[in-house]
Amino acid sequence: MSDDVTRDEDGVRRSVEHMAMMLADMGFPRMASRVLLTMMGAEESSLSAGDLAERLGVSPAAISGAVKYLMHLGFVVRDPVPGSRRDFYRLPAEPWYGVTLAKRSFYGYFSDEADRAIAAAGGEATVAGERVAQMRDFFRFVENELGTALQRWQEQRMHRA
Repeated sequence: MSDDVTRDEDGVRRSVEHMAMMLADMGFPRMASRVLLTMMGAEESSLSAGDLAERLGVSPAAISGAVKYLMHLGFVVRDPVPGSRRDFYRLPAEPWYGVTLAKRSFYGYFSDEADRAIAAAGGEATVAGERVAQMRDFFRFVENELGTALQRWQEQRMHRA
């Protein structure tokens, strides 16, 4: 960090907690939200479970579960320390883009399964088939639009660099 920049630690902590609450309201686990946003707000490139526990005022066990969840989603990478039982955790490059790209295929798979559900329900002419078809069409739309949005994001990032 440059010498002419003043960091407001209390402001960072408040923002972490507010954004974590917003993610939790959307269904993201609260502790995982707090860990992710603490890592995003850190100046260090990696933090240990102890560092995270200390910053959040929680037990290392709470950090362990949250980090496992975040690693599963692709938001966090674990870097073991050779010769030690201690690990450090870091964010991958562009975590939001990477996770969104990796999860994009879900929409296609889900839509394909919806096609099977429509057929099993008796086709789109049935009430259930029509409902499932609307869901399938929505997910196909999202998959296509997401692909376009991700491409535009990369183009925008390249122009800023």
